[in-house]
Order: sequence, then structure tokens, then C-alpha cells
Amino acid sequence: MSVTGIDFVALQVRDLARSAEFYEKRLGLKRAPGGPPNAVVFATEPIAFAVREPLPGVELPERPGTGVVLWLATAAAGDAQRLHDDLKADGVPIVAAPADSPFGRTFSLADPDGYVITIHDR
Repeated sequence: MSVTGIDFVALQVRDLARSAEFYEKRLGLKRAPGGPPNAVVFATEPIAFAVREPLPGVELPERPGTGVVLWLATAAAGDAQRLHDDLKADGVPIVAAPADSPFGRTFSLADPDGYVITIHDR
């Protein structure tokens, strides 16, 4: 037997409603139908993504996920820059300014729990 790769990513968050709203309203993700009561699953491709309440006994540190960066792709070229500009104007913490890379235009932000999220053009 062997593992074939990442199939699902979930972030444990302090306030499920606040985090779900952030990913829906600020980043434009759409909720997937169904899902457990302690999580919000988004209709992302090719890998499913969710935010969820912490597992029993998990205390989230001030900056959860230190050392891990989640990358989310935009739908079209130029979207990363436009999204950055909107988020910055709304006061969302920007961790790394937009820059061109082999993955298109990229920038990094901090979500409501302090997870670093990198956005890039396809």
C-alpha cells in the first residue's frame, strides 16, 4: 500500500462562522453541499478545502500553521493583483506583497486565525 497524495485540506479555526465568512466573502470560495456540522467545506478543485472547529484537546497557538503555507489559485491572470488590492484596502493583513513568480503573480495574506495563505494566478 502507498499514499497517493494530498486529497483534503482542513484548517482548525477559533471561530468557524468568522472564518467561513472570510473565505466566502473575501476570497470568493463557494460552499460545497453537505459537510459535517463542525466544519464548512468549500467546493475547491482539485483538492477539497475546509475550515473546521478544533479537534478535542487542540489549543490553537497565536499563529497556527507556522511553517506551512496554503496556496490558492485564482481563476484568471490578473485576479491575484486585483484581489490583493481589494483585501489591502479592506485592512486584511498582507504578509508578502505581490510579485511575479514562476506560478504567476503571487502575494500572501493572513487569515483571521493567522494562517498564511498565498494567492497566485494560474
